[in-house]
Amino acid sequence: MHHRRIVSAALAASIALPFATARSQAPKDTTAVEPDAIAALTKMGDYLRSLKAFQVQATVTTEDVLDDGQKVQTASTGNLIAARPNRLRLEVTDPTRPRYFYYDGKQFTLWAPRPKFYATVPAPATIGELADDLEERYDIDLPFVDLFRWGTAESNIASITRAMDVGPSVVDGITCEQYAFRQDGADWQLWIQQGEFPLPKKMVITTLTDDARPQHSSVYTWNLAPSFNDQTFAFVAPAGAHKITFAQAKAMRDSVDKRKPGGHDHENR
Repeated sequence: MHHRRIVSAALAASIALPFATARSQAPKDTTAVEPDAIAALTKMGDYLRSLKAFQVQATVTTEDVLDDGQKVQTASTGNLIAARPNRLRLEVTDPTRPRYFYYDGKQFTLWAPRPKFYATVPAPATIGELADDLEERYDIDLPFVDLFRWGTAESNIASITRAMDVGPSVVDGITCEQYAFRQDGADWQLWIQQGEFPLPKKMVITTLTDDARPQHSSVYTWNLAPSFNDQTFAFVAPAGAHKITFAQAKAMRDSVDKRKPGGHDHENR
């Protein structure tokens, strides 16, 4: 779990307030790991892995902390289409660094439209293996990767030291169950859709290793019957595009990050 994510919407908080007031009369044991909260994670992960194809859009807000402690929010969006086991396309819209990820089961390409650079490498046979390969070989975190790891050994549920069911809440008009978790270095909250489609609808992560407690939030919109064909996942270099290596791509990325407020990299990871 990456400790890089942001803050609850005031509207969701106001909707949840009556539940919070009722619960405050009988506070829970805040040191406990509630089995129901862990079971909800497992159920969500099992359901996500059962989806053969899906599209999910995320609205992401991240806090950067300046050297003097002032917080600056940045926003981005992500649009992912995935077809298991081995096809993926992801567009990340960011004011400073938009980028596209293409995986057709044979090759992976990262395309940066602003400088018109792209890098392509041979890819392993599944999305999960691709995420591992990118992290280990190229120091690239695949956005949305948690959607493919929930409920597996890589989700590291054993590291959770506190877990509780906060209660019902509403995200974008959809009734959810809100859960709160703690593990070393981070508090995080997760809103899971109630009913037969236990989809994650919102996530908020608070970094505890920084006294400023920066947060990162993602709000998800799902389409479980997306339209696509093989060309959706194939990269075709546009006119004027320049091919580079991933070593060069990382150097460019680091250069951009140093120019961002606070000099930190807060991707949609």
